[in-house]
Order: sequence, then C-alpha cells, then structure tokens
Amino acid sequence: MITEHLELLNSLVEQGEPFALASVVRAEKPTSAKPGAAAIITLDGTLRGWVGGSCAEPSVRKEALRSLADGQPRLLRLCPPESLGVGAQEGVVEIALTCISGGTYEIYIEPQLVQPRLVVVGHLATTESMVKLGRAMGYPVSVVGYETSAERFPGAVQILDHIDFSALRITARTYIVVASHGNYDEEALVAALRTPTPYVSLVASPKRAQAVLQYLRDSDLPAGWEERFKFPAGLDFGAITADEIALSILAEIVQFHRRRTEQQIQQLLEAESAPTSEIAIDPICGMTVEVGTARYTLEHQGRIYYFCTAGCRHTFERNPENYRMKE
Repeated sequence: MITEHLELLNSLVEQGEPFALASVVRAEKPTSAKPGAAAIITLDGTLRGWVGGSCAEPSVRKEALRSLADGQPRLLRLCPPESLGVGAQEGVVEIALTCISGGTYEIYIEPQLVQPRLVVVGHLATTESMVKLGRAMGYPVSVVGYETSAERFPGAVQILDHIDFSALRITARTYIVVASHGNYDEEALVAALRTPTPYVSLVASPKRAQAVLQYLRDSDLPAGWEERFKFPAGLDFGAITADEIALSILAEIVQFHRRRTEQQIQQLLEAESAPTSEIAIDPICGMTVEVGTARYTLEHQGRIYYFCTAGCRHTFERNPENYRMKE
C-alpha cells in the first residue's frame, strides 16, 4: 500500500527529486501482487516497493522512466502473450509476460515531476523580474545578495543578505543566476560554481563576461566548472527590458532542465537494454537470463540451462525432455 512509502515520498519531495508512483489497480489470478500494491521508481531507475515479481518489474521500471521523460501517466496491462489484444482499450499499454504463472496485471503509473529551484543573485530590477516570473511558473525562488530584503522581494521563499550558498539546499535541480550587474559578480560566481548545481549563468555584456571568465580561470574551482557556466544568461531573442531578460533566462532554464532530464533517462534506458553479459533463454518461461549473474542453473546431457526462478528449474528437472532446447 502507498502508506508504507510515506517516509520515502516525503523525503523525495523535500529533496526536490522526481519520481513515478506505480500502483496495481487490477489483477487476474494467478499473480503475486494484488490490487493496492505500490512501488516508487526514482530517476536513477531504482524501484522500491512491490508491483509483481521478476517478470513485471523490468517493464514497470522502463515505463516509469518513460513517464518521467514525457510527463505523461500510463496504464499498463501485463498479460500472457496469448491474451494480448483481448479486451484492449485505447490508451492502455500492453506488454507480454512470459512468466509461467500466466496472470494479468493492470498497473497505473503516475509521474511526479518537480519544478526547478531558482537562486537569483542580485538586488536590482532583473532580480525582481526573475522572482516575479519564476513564482508565476511555480518555481521556488531564493534571492541572495547584498541590499536585499523581504519587502523588495515578497515572492521569494528565502532571502539572504550576504553571499553564502551553504544556507540553501543546492541540488542537481537547482539553477543559479547571477544578476548583480557588476556589483559582486566574481564573488557570487566562485561560490556558486563550488556547489553541485548543473547551471550557473551570468547576466552581463560579452565584454564584461570575458573579464569575469578570466577571473574564474585564475580561481580555485572544481574540475569541469566551465561546462556548467553559461554567459551571457538566457536565450538570444533580443531581450532588452528586465522582464524580457528574465523571460529569456527562464526559457533557457526550462530548455536545459528538460533536455538534461530526457538525456539522463535515455542513457539509463539504453544501459538497461544493453546486456552486461551473455544472455540465455529460460526454457520454461522464455525469459532472458544473464549468464554471469544467473542464480538458478542445471546441467543436463552436457549442457547448462539457465532459469529465472527456482520454480522454472524444478519444472525442467521433472521432465527435461519436454523443454530441452535443440542444439
């Protein structure tokens, strides 16, 4: 049940980590998971909970990651191959299960996406516009800089009147924009580039940005910082006013955030699809089994057979001639 995962759910929400919730909504016997069974799948592909055994989990994991990539929920119908298309409905994703159990699951997957967190460094008009537009998009926005106040930035969730990111929860989904307009650019950028944020941008003219870039190169910064540093900030569509500049920066952050998430998920899906060792076929249920990590094996007439479960191996042992694969 989902109540069993409340602590994990609260932790993921608090950390700003996206996840997908998978719930069994219908099951036809024989199945190991029953209606109400639930699992949480995080962006790294980890599945916590129970929505079925070794047959169901890989399909649920992959579809959950796809839902996180496109933001769309899914209703899966996992059934024996002979049941595919029987009573199929529009919008239902059907997946064949080759497990010997022969049961059918219907699993609803709902992505829980998180909005990027913004940290804007500055105290002038661009910062005001970033807070206003960021909040309108539902982004939590924090303001860091000298001469800042709650009265000036009423939409900010947190305000610091000094350059110190240690008091903020900077994660891989936090984006930092330095818009101090020459007042304390260097100090803020050095501090920002020492955090785990994947994106730090600078609002500045090209000439000013080049001078700042040289300063950063002479500073003691972690390896790879230049890949995270974007200047000038924002997409180039001719922005002039503070609101237009803020819009161009937020558009760039949306683009960066979505592309990065999609790339992470695509790499994970490709890694899961690529076999890490030689693959064998379970002669009972037809599932693929990695030879190098197989737990259930049996030698018969000079050949080693690989099984996904002890049950499949036992079935083979009882009458191997019915299942023995031809050379």
